[in-house]
Amino acid sequence: MDDDRRTAYLTLIDIENNKAYSNLALNHHITISKPNSKALVRRLVYGVLENRTYLDYVIGHYLTDPLQKLNTSDRTVLRIGLYQLIFMDSIPSYAAVSETVNLAKHYCKGREGFINAVLRNYERSGKEIALPDRETNESEYLSVKYSYAKWIVELWLSEYESEFTEELLAAGNKTPELTIRPNLLKNSKKGLKKRLIEKGYEVSESHINNIALRVKGEDLIETNLYKDGMFTVQDESSMAAVDLLDPQPNEFVIDVCAAPGGKTMYIAERMENRGRILARDLYKKKLDILNREAARLGITIVESGTFDATKTDGELEASADRVLVDAPCSGLGVVRRKPEIKYKEWDGELEHLPEIQRQILAASSEYVKKGGMLLYSTCTINPAENQDVVRDFLKANNEFKEQESIQLFPSINDTDGFYICSMRRY
Repeated sequence: MDDDRRTAYLTLIDIENNKAYSNLALNHHITISKPNSKALVRRLVYGVLENRTYLDYVIGHYLTDPLQKLNTSDRTVLRIGLYQLIFMDSIPSYAAVSETVNLAKHYCKGREGFINAVLRNYERSGKEIALPDRETNESEYLSVKYSYAKWIVELWLSEYESEFTEELLAAGNKTPELTIRPNLLKNSKKGLKKRLIEKGYEVSESHINNIALRVKGEDLIETNLYKDGMFTVQDESSMAAVDLLDPQPNEFVIDVCAAPGGKTMYIAERMENRGRILARDLYKKKLDILNREAARLGITIVESGTFDATKTDGELEASADRVLVDAPCSGLGVVRRKPEIKYKEWDGELEHLPEIQRQILAASSEYVKKGGMLLYSTCTINPAENQDVVRDFLKANNEFKEQESIQLFPSINDTDGFYICSMRRY
């Protein structure tokens, strides 16, 4: 049995059954299974995740009984096989079918004949599967074509024009480039770029952040450069939040929803590791990750501790020069990195999130001293979690004035979807 496809299968099963994050599950199973081609494993996993609804739609056309239920193993193996047939021209059809059937023999015993028949029937059909009619049901059409939960499509259609919504859906299915930020406490952007190129990586400049680099190549975080704390992996949109916060050396900064710590570390580096940063989060395990990251990077000014951000710590009122509220959100701006978000079932969360975000923003605003800065950010493009939350806060707190706001879209900015708003206290 092919180790690459087996690793992809195990990763997808982990995501499906255990609701594991795709990036963490991938890294775990690649480490354990040691496949021949990590690139192929990643392509299969992310390809299946990004196109899951469409693949299931195709599978449905070859079920004798429309109500037939497939177990998770059958469906996962079929998705892997069909993804290769539909989207991977580099793999011959006979290889895609035979390797998928071999996978089925191990994980879907007794069902390999059925799986082989579905794949062969797809090949014989000429590979033409009609999508739902767009004129009669646009949300269904877009949901199947781009593989998103229907409620997400309907949400975006209610907020944006049809053409822009489709651009957003398409952008979410593109594989983002890996972006890193040099640790300026240890090296320069120019020096890091040179060392990466010498190691065979393809490196280009960011168009959003003046120190970020985009890198192509395998096993970047296995290099000594990473282990020695010379850089951090971070999207430009996340960097943009810290750039707008504009922390300065010797200031006191509070990051109220800090873990896993990417923004916290960038704040410390912008402060030249001088001053004080209080990094808080609800869960200690997440703060353990933050503390390990600080040690890797050589950052010493971060103090961490658990705290409920919806509450105000009275000992810190009017004490901070800058406060960052990177609020918990729906994550609809990062589907290109975490495609499993596209299939999240509607559970009413979006109805409750804005209220939690309002509570966190109001509680955290008490920490800002006069003349200080409050920054609110999310990794979503949902106005109810972004502009509406800030509008309500400013209406209720007239001592704060908006300074600048940014809404980044993957379809426009080639970054994660991110909302950022800076407010100053007068």
